[in-house]
Amino acid sequence: MIARTSLYRKTAAGLAVVALAATGCSTKNSTDTAGSTAGDDASAGTSTGPVELKDGSKVKLALIPGGAHPYFQPWKTTGEQDKTEFKLGDVTFNETGEWDQSKQNNVVNSLAAQGYNAFGIFGVSPTDINSTFQDLKSKGFAVGSLASCPAGDTNEADFCLSTDVEAAAYKATKATIDAIGGEGTIVHLTGNNVDSNTQRRIAGVKKAIGETNGKVTELPVITDIDKDLQTAQKAVADLLASKGKEIKGIVTTAYNPAVAAADGVASSKLPIKVVAIDDDAKILSGIKSGGVAATVTQNPVGQAYVGGWVLALLGSKQCTMKTPGVIVDSGSFVVTKDNVDTYDAERQAKTKELQTEFAGQLSCQ
Repeated sequence: MIARTSLYRKTAAGLAVVALAATGCSTKNSTDTAGSTAGDDASAGTSTGPVELKDGSKVKLALIPGGAHPYFQPWKTTGEQDKTEFKLGDVTFNETGEWDQSKQNNVVNSLAAQGYNAFGIFGVSPTDINSTFQDLKSKGFAVGSLASCPAGDTNEADFCLSTDVEAAAYKATKATIDAIGGEGTIVHLTGNNVDSNTQRRIAGVKKAIGETNGKVTELPVITDIDKDLQTAQKAVADLLASKGKEIKGIVTTAYNPAVAAADGVASSKLPIKVVAIDDDAKILSGIKSGGVAATVTQNPVGQAYVGGWVLALLGSKQCTMKTPGVIVDSGSFVVTKDNVDTYDAERQAKTKELQTEFAGQLSCQ
């Protein structure tokens, strides 16, 4: 369900490195570490990565998911980190949109009326969210599409920072194929079928299966089961009851189906390999015990941290985007028993790389 990216485009190789010397951008000393903050001289600007934020005191940042969901909880704590490290005027995290675009728009409008001027938004409706972005931009606000990009070919936000969901699903399926020994029948459990990003996930799974030249076959995809855990649990129970003995692997590309599949397979005692998404505590525990073969984690912390940094630079009017609407992959990471205790270091390194990449997308005073 989470991390819709219908517009991902890979940034040209080497662009971020070259762009650190971009005219007008204030950069840190080469001996500094991107993202470090300890001991910085405030007179030299707030230490916020490869571009120094000179003054974030007038920036009021709002991080707005589509509704309540475990995926977004790191945004809340990271928002507080943004406020402290970037010395922002204020930061709020508001998840009361209830997965309804009209209600989310009301939240956005209310926060704008309260003086918030920089918005990181996961749009409820990928087909309608551009209208919200356009309205905010017309009022002079900084806008980032976080963890989700609009459907179609246009992103009206300043930028989109989101998972490349097709690539993540491909990675998850490759891990599933490895776990079942390269042959057998697998099934894909995912979210809302009409979501363009669900279709991208389905494409990623099919691509990996196609590379096996028939050694791996796929049962019909099971969609629309990420509404809540109960819905996912029922779908998994029905699947295992009807097809459990012929399934060798389950690949899940939505949060609730992942948790439900891990629990369901463990309870059934069937020899099915489960590959999950994200890093719910149950999933990580399952990887350590061997009940879950792998998971593919995303980067919600990086989305909120780097997204907040870019929005602060834009909201303070210190910087503008060289190419408005640019789309950047926030990263996805395969986690197995071999790296379950160390994978977050890779994710943190990716977050630092994202700051460098975005530096190449900015024109700064």
